[in-house]
Amino acid sequence: MVSINTQLAEISELMMLAGSLTYLVAFIVFAWDLGSLSKQKLEQRDREAVLATGSTSGAGLPPSPDVWGYTKQSSKIPRVAVSLTVLGFLIHAFAVTSRGIAANRVPWGNLYEYFTTGALIVVGVYLVLLMKKDLRFLGTFLVGIALLMMCAATIGFPTPVAHLMPALQSYWLIIHVSVAVIASALFTVSFALSVLQLIKSSKKVSSPEVGASWRWLSKIPAAEEMENLAYRLITVAFVCWTFTLIAGAVWAEQAWGRYWGWDPKEVWTFVIWAVYAGYLHARATAGWKGNRSAYLSIIGFACIIINSTLINIFADGLHSYAGI
Repeated sequence: MVSINTQLAEISELMMLAGSLTYLVAFIVFAWDLGSLSKQKLEQRDREAVLATGSTSGAGLPPSPDVWGYTKQSSKIPRVAVSLTVLGFLIHAFAVTSRGIAANRVPWGNLYEYFTTGALIVVGVYLVLLMKKDLRFLGTFLVGIALLMMCAATIGFPTPVAHLMPALQSYWLIIHVSVAVIASALFTVSFALSVLQLIKSSKKVSSPEVGASWRWLSKIPAAEEMENLAYRLITVAFVCWTFTLIAGAVWAEQAWGRYWGWDPKEVWTFVIWAVYAGYLHARATAGWKGNRSAYLSIIGFACIIINSTLINIFADGLHSYAGI
């Protein structure tokens, strides 16, 4: 049996800490950006109102933001936040990779590794999406979720580097879990969009009743825009989760001689699939758009949290390999 590289494992843990601290700074800068930009947008709206009355020539007005709330002339603050996120992602990727090299296997054999790898994929998906759309307004929420995942891994599920138990020593671990992590990351982004959709639809930024603490909502897109993006992400994630369910059944047949055994982990994987299938069906055929679709998205993500934590920790089944 290949020996464990404990020295490299210690370096991995230090890099996890460095990556977490970098994400923390990025989170703070993203939050600062939301607050400062909301003030800029309110000032811009006031100037445009003055221009509409013909009281000024409009010289020197700031450019109108696009549907995602930013312009090419926007403040440098969000660029700094994105740069810090990229730096944290690179450090984090080195930590996850070195953990795998230290154990001479894929780095998702227990809950510590699952959460740290999952956090990496969440940030990676966000950075890829940033290349397509200006989603910097999501930075506070997604980087914050990644931070929570890394804290949960470090504080709640600290696990020394070790060899895998026999049931996990299969190439299906690479296929099954990697696709599940990607699907979960996409569901995480859609969850953040759904939460913001509900907040945005429940608050009228132009209303005088809305206090200064909610004015940052003026910098995020319309609820419909976020709902449509969440729907597209869930569609892709659902395909990945369907593959995860099928691959898990095939792996179960090879490991335990049956495709389905009503194991708690298997049941909750199917529950997640059913909730998101209901979301897609209801939205496509029953016209469940708006807040109702957002609630279904949030319920689905809550099921993922239950499956990833409570079921792994407390449920007694063949998938009880949390490593804690």
